[in-house]
Amino acid sequence: MSATTPLRVVAVSAGLSRPSSTRLLADRLAAAARERLAADQDRPVEVRVVELRDLAGDIANHLVSGFPPAALREAIDAVTEADGLIAVTPVFTASYSGLFKSFFDLIDNTALTGKPVVIAATGGTARHSLVLEHAMRPLFAYLRAVTVPTSVYAASEDWGSSGDEYTDGLPSRIRRAGGELASAILGRTVSGASRALGLDDGEDAVVPFEQQLAALRPN
Repeated sequence: MSATTPLRVVAVSAGLSRPSSTRLLADRLAAAARERLAADQDRPVEVRVVELRDLAGDIANHLVSGFPPAALREAIDAVTEADGLIAVTPVFTASYSGLFKSFFDLIDNTALTGKPVVIAATGGTARHSLVLEHAMRPLFAYLRAVTVPTSVYAASEDWGSSGDEYTDGLPSRIRRAGGELASAILGRTVSGASRALGLDDGEDAVVPFEQQLAALRPN
């Protein structure tokens, strides 16, 4: 691949309102990934946000007809051809939204194989944060994507909070998730299996993505 070929990051936002905290979270995660990618390599970075709200009618029509309109086909292609994906949903009935699930139902279950993904969700209360682990992570495991270790849940009280001595604030979690996505795109994800790379680390300190995944698997 040419050194001038852009790296493509696509964020899927299933927010329904305008303005939307779901879209805001998608934008901030995309900005964090783009910032890290720009700092770590020389290729240009393109970011696109797919607003499922604007495609709701097309998604419903495709589910019953099997033929996606042009705008929906373009959105699906953008997701499947991206170098990295950010998927953000509001929480409805303790799970991802129907709109979010319907969109990913339209994607072939092999089209995201090996693609690095950040999963994120928004909700009114922190009590629903486990939606990331019991609903979203299994969904992307089925789609054969590789979810980065850090997922991001933003409750209403998280916006504007810097955290405390025991818990990272939302901005810190966004930066960490965006950095992990950038590292995965570049093939050198650093997770809890090893320390983060520092400025003094040489090439020998870069751990291949596949090796990182192997370290995370149970023996």
